[in-house]
Amino acid sequence: MDYRRIGTSGLVASRICLGGNSWGAEGRRAWGAFGAEAASGFFREALDAGVTWFDTADTYNAGDSEAVMGETLLKMVPREELVIGSKVGIPLSDRPNHGGLGRKHLMASIDGCLKRLGTDYVDIYHIHRLDEGTPLEETLEAFGDMIRAGKVRYLGVSTMPVRRMARILALAEFAGAPKPIVMQNLYNLVTREEEAEMIPLCAEAGVDCSPYSPLARGLLSGARTRGGEAATERAANDANAGRPRDADWDVVEALVEVAQARGAKPSQVALAWMLSKPFLAAPVIGVTRPGHVSDAAAATAIRLTQEEVARLEAPYAFRPVK
Repeated sequence: MDYRRIGTSGLVASRICLGGNSWGAEGRRAWGAFGAEAASGFFREALDAGVTWFDTADTYNAGDSEAVMGETLLKMVPREELVIGSKVGIPLSDRPNHGGLGRKHLMASIDGCLKRLGTDYVDIYHIHRLDEGTPLEETLEAFGDMIRAGKVRYLGVSTMPVRRMARILALAEFAGAPKPIVMQNLYNLVTREEEAEMIPLCAEAGVDCSPYSPLARGLLSGARTRGGEAATERAANDANAGRPRDADWDVVEALVEVAQARGAKPSQVALAWMLSKPFLAAPVIGVTRPGHVSDAAAATAIRLTQEEVARLEAPYAFRPVK
């Protein structure tokens, strides 16, 4: 396993981050849904592979993801050996002050998060989605208070318009607001629009990226084919996977060719491509069966050549940036 400092901070984490949307998801979907007992096996596999960075959110399975992690992972090793990230902002219900980024909800949310996790602090607390009804000044002031209270170590952000990220960075520089150390955005071999503006902005500001869906919901694992065949339950049943474009299938076919030539799995080469980018801290991976974490950890040792990177990137067709 490789490790690196996140952004310009002093926080060091593994170059693979294990996502938490599977924990506590029983009854919510047919694939990738695990309770505490099954989750413990994945956490042990991750720890044995050298993974130290784990991600969750209050909205993941109505808080059950955090609760499962608290019941299992946080009891397996000393707290200081873990980098725990959670997220806040997506509405949890239609009740007033039960979502968004207002001070009242934020202060209640961090306390609930810590209670479910069974810890005194989270290392990274992400703005999960922006709340356009609350001034960023109020939101960042609340995050600053959480940091000063010792409940949060660092601010993180997630997918948002570039103009809003620029505003957050400006407030950090000129108003003394907390500066985020990491952006959790959507980026992979078949979704590269962030290269136009967000990634250059983050790189210039010293904010690392830690993308979610690095395998495009399984597309880059080789579990689906252009002809419609599906090799896994998720590939056959994930309603959010979408319909790949012809150019996306061209990327997948190039990926399979590079992987076969290397004797590696397509998923490992897709992760290795991401890890070759200087702005990337760690992809956030999801798991659905044993071996997934170990496979991802092995990808950190793959060093792609410039020719392989060019082969993987050449078929991509950029979508218009709105």
